[in-house]
This record gives sequence, C-alpha cells and structure tokens, in this order.
Amino acid sequence: MAEQQEQAAPDAMMTRIGQVVMLHHGGDREEARGRFLDLWGEIGEGGDPLHRCTLAHYLADTQDDPADELAWDLRALSAAEELTDGDVAERHRSLAARAFYPSLHLNLAADYVKLGRSEAARSHLRRARGAAGALGNDRYGDGVRAAIGRLELRLDGADPSHGGPGEDPGAVEGPGTVEGPGTVERPGPFGGSGGETLGPPRQRP
Repeated sequence: MAEQQEQAAPDAMMTRIGQVVMLHHGGDREEARGRFLDLWGEIGEGGDPLHRCTLAHYLADTQDDPADELAWDLRALSAAEELTDGDVAERHRSLAARAFYPSLHLNLAADYVKLGRSEAARSHLRRARGAAGALGNDRYGDGVRAAIGRLELRLDGADPSHGGPGEDPGAVEGPGTVEGPGTVERPGPFGGSGGETLGPPRQRP
C-alpha cells in the first residue's frame, strides 16, 4: 500500500532508462551511452520533460569531453524548468519539481569548474545553495548539502584535499552513498532508492 501511495503511475520510459542506468553502473559506459542516445532519439527534443531531464542527466555522465557533459547537463536543467509539480506527482506523489534544482545546479557548477570557468561555477553553486531548502533532512538531502559545501570550499581555495588530477569537482552520484574518502555519490533530484529510477541520480563507474 505504501509503495502504491508513493509511486503514482507506472512509466515505461523511466523503467527503460533505469535498465540502461544499471548497465552503466555495471561498467559498460560505451554501450550505455549508445542506448541512452537511442532513447533520446525516441523521446525527441519536444518529448516529456521529465524523461528529457532524467535522460540528459544520465547522458552527461557518459561523456568523455567536459564540454559535452556540460551540454547535456544544460539540457537537463532546461527540461526541469518545463516541469510542474503536477508533472512530477504523476510519477511520484511525494516529490516536487523544485527538488530537482539543488543537484542540477551543483552538477553544472562542477562542469564549469572542470572547464576552468570559475565565475559560472560560482553562479550555479549559489543557485544550488539557494534551492537546497527544498531538500529533506535525510541522508539524501545531507549528501547534496555536503557536496555543495565541499565545492564552495574548493572554489574558495580552502579545500586542498580535493581537486587532484582526474577528480570530478563536486562529484556526487546517487542518493548520498559514500564510496570512499572524499567521494560522495552525485545526487539527482530524487532521494529514492531500491533501484527505482524516478529522476536523475548519477553514478560514475
């Protein structure tokens, strides 16, 4: 009954996206990227904004070029801006569209850091911090807020323990799971778990 209350309606496309996410998490990045692109072709530029937001978010994580990653993260943000609470509630009654923004802006801030564009990074980080009030006081919300704080410190030059070669600045990849020292999964807009793909939690293999 509780699960039925949380999940308002089945969504075949979100299920298909989730299947490719599992493939990506298993380490097959190239295959996942190809399948994500196939799904993007099905959805189209004018498709369902929740589908586009989720898929663009995951596609960003499969890119080799930071500029391509940024382009997909920008598409994810653009799609999120088309969403209403009603759109999200059709899939998950306990969520609101505003819950997307902390992680989406955090991901963009991290992209801009990698591209050496610190002012753009600070702008999105401020927006992530400003939107963080939509996050719950739970493990997921704590993970997003902590990632925002770490990237703020890094941009202020006060966090020498982060930012070595090859590191993803502010990298966060899923609902707040700690993977190792200084590495927290990159959260998407939802704090769900259990393999349910409701929105864009991301993971780098």
